[in-house]
Order: sequence, then structure tokens, then C-alpha cells
Amino acid sequence: MSPSSSRSRLRSSSGSQSSSRSRSRTRSPRSRSRSGSRSGSDSRSLSRSPLRDSALDAHGSSTPPPTRQPARPHYVPRMVLSGHAKAVSQARISPDGRWIASSSADATVRIWDAATGQHTETLVGHMAGVSAVAWSPDSKTLATGSDDKAIRLWDRVTGRPARAGKPLLGHHSYVYCLAFSPKGNILASGSYDEAVFLWDVRAGRLMRSLPAHSDPVSGIDFCRDGTLVVSCSTDGLTRIWDTSTGQCLRTLVHEDNPPVTSVCFAPNGRYVLAFSMDSCLRLWDYVSGTVKKTYQGHQNSGFSIGGCFGSFTDEANGDTTAFIAAPSEDGDVVLWDVKTKEIIQRIEGAHDGVCFWVDVHGDTMVSAGKDGKIKVYRNRRRELVNGDAAAKINGVTPETKDAVDGVDGVSGSVTPLKDEDVKMED
Repeated sequence: MSPSSSRSRLRSSSGSQSSSRSRSRTRSPRSRSRSGSRSGSDSRSLSRSPLRDSALDAHGSSTPPPTRQPARPHYVPRMVLSGHAKAVSQARISPDGRWIASSSADATVRIWDAATGQHTETLVGHMAGVSAVAWSPDSKTLATGSDDKAIRLWDRVTGRPARAGKPLLGHHSYVYCLAFSPKGNILASGSYDEAVFLWDVRAGRLMRSLPAHSDPVSGIDFCRDGTLVVSCSTDGLTRIWDTSTGQCLRTLVHEDNPPVTSVCFAPNGRYVLAFSMDSCLRLWDYVSGTVKKTYQGHQNSGFSIGGCFGSFTDEANGDTTAFIAAPSEDGDVVLWDVKTKEIIQRIEGAHDGVCFWVDVHGDTMVSAGKDGKIKVYRNRRRELVNGDAAAKINGVTPETKDAVDGVDGVSGSVTPLKDEDVKMED
């Protein structure tokens, strides 16, 4: 892979001698396999929800049900977190909703209080830019992956390295992506060396090495019970792995074979969402190996970006909308309705330049960008529904006069996502 390629696909540059290469994600001149293992052993079929009976009027005739506006979130900028000296590759909200961790090309990771925006810790130890950060399920441990080929574990409470400061070593090139298993006992990592590693967190040892792809591994995630791992790569493949055996159960590849830069399981565990460099998000049924829905409206052709699922429930009527939040290379943040594929919100100009990452937790959303800033957003729709009062925020830069005091510490529950939301295939 040529260091001089003009199509940079990495989220940040550390400024080190190796950084310029680590940030360039170009297609390998090698031929990319489209076959892979397609004979997955999981043959579960998706259930379909029964149709509801039509409403009847007083005369017994069938009438259309009354139309009701769907519950939809509306995120407004709340504050800007500044302090990183270079681009911010990722920003992640802790599972307990109390903290935000940001990784940067300046070789540091910063921890912020999600409610106040106060900077609480700076984690220093990597020798090059940090591309990935992941929270343990109990929100007490952070894992960070860097261009220095090392993975480090940190104690969030003390801000000091865990395991007596010993890093997890084994990757032969830059570490791009990280994910903890739901129990927190396994850490999955993906690297420029084209391999996926599974680590025993407590013992600090490598459990399994998977020769996963023919190009850099750009994204990784666990399903909600931890039995499956999904990985993606700029080779255009998305693969499902058995955590316990390391067997590849399914290989997903679109006919156009665009590079895939990020991937995540749907909260119900039945689908995977792939972010591709043809400006499309694809929701895959990994059992059947088919694309259920394609979402368009953002820009992604030259950088590695990543987002997530979210949901909003109207407490007045109980209606829930599942949505997808994604960054865009033009600096926007875009939200889609999972079911209708409609763009339900676009935050224009969220960042000056490329927006690399978006994360959602309850009524809080964060984004990270090339401008070195982390933006924090609040779901204003909830406040309008509940009549919450707005208040000023001290110690941070409020984005709008609608800034509100406090962030819900929602526990790490499973985001609602029903089969009927994705039952119609493209």
C-alpha cells in the first residue's frame, strides 16, 4: 500500500514519521477476494410481526387509522470540548453515560465529564497518534489503540495505566479499532496488519489471532451476547466470526465491493450496519447474507468514519423510533429513521472539515472531527415533550442558548429495534 496515496482513509495523523503511512487507507493493489466463507452455520430465520387489523368506525366499515406523527429526536448543540492539539479520531460515551473519552492524533486520550464538560484526565503513554478508544461495560476501564502498534488499558478512576502499565503487544502495524465483549473479559482489536486479535483482558494475553482480511481491518464489534464478532476492512469484506472457535461463519460483500470503514451490530443482534466509502450505509441480514436497507445522504469517499444506532421514545404515547447517527466528510452529522430510511435530522457544519465519529447514549450525542473538537448535543425533543427548563452551563463553551444542565445517566440497555423496522428489502 503506497504511502503517497492521495486517498487518505484514516481518521487522524499523529505527526510522527510513521503517521503519514498509518493514516492512508488506500486499496491494496492485490486482488480482493469476493468469495470468503459464505456457508454460515447459523440458519435462523427472521420472524415477521403479524399485520394489525384495520380500525372500524361506528358503522362497522373499515376506516384508515388516525395518523400520528412518529416520535423523533431533535439534537441541539450543547457544548464544545476543546483541548486536543490535533484531529480527534473518536469520541465515545461510557456505558453508564457519565463520561466521554476522546482519542486524538496528538497521541493522547482525554476523559471528560459528560454532564459538565469538565476535562478530568489526560491519558499519556502512546508514542504516536491514537486511532481507537473503547469503554469496558462497567465504565471503569478504557482501551486505546495507537499507531505505535500498542494497545493500552487504563483505569478510569485513577487515570493511570492498568496492568502495571504493560501494553498489549502483538500487532505488527497500526491499531485501528477496538471493542470490548459484553462481559468485558475479551477485547477485540483490528490492525493495519490485516489481522483481528482477541485478548484475555484479565490475563493480558493473546487468546486468538484471526487472519481476517487482505487489507487493513477498519472496524470491529461484538454482538450483544458476545458469541459473535464482526470485522470489516478496506478490502470491501465484512465478516462474522465465532468468538469461541475463531471460525468465519459468513462473509458479506456488496457487488460493487466498496471499502468498508466501520461496522456495528444492531442492538437486537440480527443485523450489522456497514459504513462504506461509496457514501452508503448498508444494513445486512448476516444470516441470509442480504442487504436489507441502504441509507444515503452523507458524504464518505476518502476517510474512515463511524457511527451507531440510537432510539427515542415518546413518553406521552410510548412510540419508539430507532435511528442511525453517522458523521459526514462535509462536517455534518446525519440521522436516519431505520424503518423509512428518511433523514430525520441533519446538523449542518457540526465540524470545520471532516466529521469522523458520532456516538449516542440516551439523550446525549457526541461527535469528533478533524478540527480537533468534540461536540456534545442534547435531545431537545425530550425537553419539549417533558417541559424541562433550559439552564446555563458553567466551565464549558455552550453552543446555543438552549444549553441545558445535566445529562441523563441512562444505564446500558438494549436499544429497541424491531423486525418490522427492517422487514422490507431494498
